[in-house]
Amino acid sequence: MKQLLAALLLSPGVLLAQKGDFTLKGKIGNLNAPAKVHLVYRTSEGEKRDSAVLTNGAFELKGAIEEPGQAMLLLKHPNPPADPRMRDMVIFYVEKGTITLNSPDSLKKATFSGSALNTDNQQLQDALKAVTSSYQDLNAEYMAADEAKRNSAEFQQYLDGKLALIRGQQGDIYKAFIAKHPKSVVSLDVIQQYAYEASDKIGLLDSMFNSLDASLKKTKSAQDLAGLISSWKATAVGAEAPLFTQNDTLGKPVNLKDFRGKYVLVDFWASWCRPCRMENPYVVAAFNKHKDKAFTILSVSLDQPTGHDAWINAIHKDGLTWTHVSDLKFWDNDVAKLYGVKSVPQNFLLDPQGKIVAKNLRGEELDKRLDELLK
Repeated sequence: MKQLLAALLLSPGVLLAQKGDFTLKGKIGNLNAPAKVHLVYRTSEGEKRDSAVLTNGAFELKGAIEEPGQAMLLLKHPNPPADPRMRDMVIFYVEKGTITLNSPDSLKKATFSGSALNTDNQQLQDALKAVTSSYQDLNAEYMAADEAKRNSAEFQQYLDGKLALIRGQQGDIYKAFIAKHPKSVVSLDVIQQYAYEASDKIGLLDSMFNSLDASLKKTKSAQDLAGLISSWKATAVGAEAPLFTQNDTLGKPVNLKDFRGKYVLVDFWASWCRPCRMENPYVVAAFNKHKDKAFTILSVSLDQPTGHDAWINAIHKDGLTWTHVSDLKFWDNDVAKLYGVKSVPQNFLLDPQGKIVAKNLRGEELDKRLDELLK
């Protein structure tokens, strides 16, 4: 009996069941081939993809997951729209069990049943309707503005103010939702999403995370998020910047501690990052103006393992005549993980004692702040 049990536990079918099988059964009107749905979701092994042709509107997809999580479903219609950007898609949750999708004609009108997480998610989206509308209105206002207006400091300040107000309202809705759904994976995803939109709101993010049920905090996704929030606490304005050592372009180790005694900008970028390259002229101008006034820059590149030459070429092309380091691990860069960097460009301005005095100084903001500090 024990040998039989051991054999069953080692069989692939039982291992999949332990992870959590899911089945997605769908009905979208009466569509037939070539109408086809494409499913994308993630597991510990990486991104998984599957697809199914519709027969009289019906389809079925199956998979296995370690933890419940978000997935994307894309529908290729028999007569696709002329604009390829007008995709018919929906973000939903895959979890153990059978999930049912119904729609009269498209994924944009899809409703889900048989899934507690998708019910939770629908409640959240309903609560966010006003916020979503505000984001859309602000984006429309930006798109309607001419280039001169978009680039004006006044308009940028106006947009920043409106965004701060909307994100504040969004945060209030998220906090209320998490309080009512402390065991839901949707609550965890809410914090992860808001974390990237408002990483400066450490207190609020910490409060949200602490509201989660203990069982949810034990999941790998929650533990990863806890580590990210911890790194943001360690790199908040007023904190002493975490020390690190990484190799420069010639493979020589460079230690952040060796920069003590000067204001130093720890600048995260990459040769492949277009916004970074657009930001570089401002950084170069600030460096050339203040380099003789106890100021320097230490750039950390998130270039890829095969990107050494591209990294060096970008340094020379953009005229970045200061110290550069990288381990060429792309998003797994050790310093980026230490500082909780999930997007580039990002920067941290340190005082001569190594304390963080400012973050993410963009455009002429860096020069203005240095003027104040080095006058």
